[in-house]
Amino acid sequence: MFKNKELGYKELTILVIVAYIFSFAIRLIWVFQFKDNPNFLWNDQLMINTNDGYFFASAVDYLLNGLHSDNPRVHIAIDSYPGMIYASYFLAKFTPMSLETAILYAPSIISSLVVIPIILTGKLIKLPIVGFFAALLGSIAWSYYNRTMTGYYDSDMFSVVLQFTTLYLFLLTLYTKDTKTILFLAISLLIYPLFYPQGLSLIYAIFLLWVIYQLIFQRSEPNSYLFIAIASIALWHVSIFIKIVIISLLFLSINKIEERLDIKKLFYFALGSIFLFFLFGNVFSLILGKIMIYTNRGVTEEGLHFYQVIQTVREAGSISWETVANRIIGGFIPLTISIIGYILLVIKHKQFLIALPLIGVGIFAHWAGLRFTVYAVPVAAFSAIYLFWITSEQFIKTKVLQYSFIAILTIAILYPNITHIIGYKVPTVLNKTEVMDLDKLKKISNPKDYTLAWWDYGYPLWYYADTSTLIDGAKHHNDNFIISKILQTPSPQLAANLSRLAVETYVDSNYSVITNHIFKNSKGKLQDPNLLLSELESDTYKLPPKSRDIYLYLPYKMLNIFTTVSVFGNLDLTTGKKERNMMFYPTSIAKSKNGVLTFSNGISFNSKNGTVNIANQTIPIRYFVAAEITNKNEIKLQTQAYNQNAELILVYMKSYGRIILMDRETFNSTYIQMFVLGKYDKDLFELVVASPYSRIYRLKK
Repeated sequence: MFKNKELGYKELTILVIVAYIFSFAIRLIWVFQFKDNPNFLWNDQLMINTNDGYFFASAVDYLLNGLHSDNPRVHIAIDSYPGMIYASYFLAKFTPMSLETAILYAPSIISSLVVIPIILTGKLIKLPIVGFFAALLGSIAWSYYNRTMTGYYDSDMFSVVLQFTTLYLFLLTLYTKDTKTILFLAISLLIYPLFYPQGLSLIYAIFLLWVIYQLIFQRSEPNSYLFIAIASIALWHVSIFIKIVIISLLFLSINKIEERLDIKKLFYFALGSIFLFFLFGNVFSLILGKIMIYTNRGVTEEGLHFYQVIQTVREAGSISWETVANRIIGGFIPLTISIIGYILLVIKHKQFLIALPLIGVGIFAHWAGLRFTVYAVPVAAFSAIYLFWITSEQFIKTKVLQYSFIAILTIAILYPNITHIIGYKVPTVLNKTEVMDLDKLKKISNPKDYTLAWWDYGYPLWYYADTSTLIDGAKHHNDNFIISKILQTPSPQLAANLSRLAVETYVDSNYSVITNHIFKNSKGKLQDPNLLLSELESDTYKLPPKSRDIYLYLPYKMLNIFTTVSVFGNLDLTTGKKERNMMFYPTSIAKSKNGVLTFSNGISFNSKNGTVNIANQTIPIRYFVAAEITNKNEIKLQTQAYNQNAELILVYMKSYGRIILMDRETFNSTYIQMFVLGKYDKDLFELVVASPYSRIYRLKK
């Protein structure tokens, strides 16, 4: 098959099908690992394994079934990602797949399409074997698999597919000046923002290098300038319909323009289009904004001081070079091979200089976080296989041995990536019992109601409970303070009053940032937030009229992130400094001997004298509280008092085998009292759903 470098469509189709089946089959490993676990099934289907997937799924559910129509945020998904939402909608509407099946398998179906542009890139340089083996590697390499595996229903399924397709079309226009190639590129640039708008900064970078390349190496070709003009227009930040009209007119008259304008005039024409690109493309602010988002840390410095969520997001934190190498292609040696291969590729095919931004952003991941490694995967894979080809040409004479050599080395790089995939047993976002709790909430609530929870649980609450939230996976900025304060305050009155005030303010302000309203007086002037919070602790505080029910969602899973959750509300907003030193250590019992419990984090507890040993310091505790869940999902408490002057309290969650050492104020917080201990003010709250996984309360005020 590979003897003839100029493969026909039939041979290329076979290569694509084989590579696609390989990519899709590898993504079924996760399915076979979990398909028989009833805890991960809902509606007879495996659930998805990414929180953000429920953002998109809720929008598709709205189009299919009319649900979530009262949620003001669901429509944002349709407006921001229309390509992805409608692609999923058509998949569920016009195929035998249910919505649950469509969102489960869409990532595998879509992301595996990346093999097409990779193989076509190999054909472009007349090395289809390089494209084929690069497609096998690039389609399942560590980082790309993690973000496109079965169940990872997110816009990332389109990120690399569209990005590498666009790169291929950029390259195609450089290799062949056939007029139709710029039309293909323009179409790709037009639809790209409909599917993956957050990747535009990389497209801009590739475009600029593409322009520079033509101005240096292809400046004598008239088509270069017309191509630049058409691509520039396709990237304008204006209505897609305006761009389609202008590009169509320009494309239809491209031959006449070439006849009437000389090279100099065409150059100025292209220069003018680039100027308009910078004017209408919002280029610098977009790129700078991306850099600032992923490099800025700490609290905001304008007006009130709110903690920034980016500091707590793992994928936005700096990562080691080892992690960079692993995630791009499976290790240091493969990455070194790919870098050498890319250098040789550029020496032989200088057109591939325009792929440099994809390599650069992979390196940038060292400082900016995990998510950026994925963009470098296809280029790294292609470059590594290219080096194998160059090596085989130099030292091996027969074609069969060359192909065998490349195949063996490709398998060697595939091995660590497939090993990672087999061991990457990511659970579903929620288990069946957790979804049952949300389904119960859905049955007793109204779609216009609000459920207050930390932003990690926002999208699943939309999808399964059909209620709205104040913060979610995309809306988690200053208003994080509100939810954090509700969850950690020791005052039930403050928790209830702030909940009602926040929801009614959010609705009345046309769904704007709550903290921009409640901390200002009637004249819009900023006032002391501590004063308002103090007033909210009173049962005489005058609240806005009740327009809907409000629920408080307290999941067991939040136990491990409660310290992080509390950071956002443990602030004096006027200074940005934390209000108190919080102690919260969730752990488990490692061993018990002679009345001394040793915990897995190294802390020990002497039950005879009521002291804990932390870093060789002996500290008295106030109480030891044992909490056990009964068959009726009630919580039975047993308390042992020790030192009434001590500040630390030890709680044993017997049903979970968990121990929590915490300070007294944290012990009195909303989350600990209402979820861990099951204690609440019955004048303010009503328990409506209870299970070992979550407790949901309705606000009575």
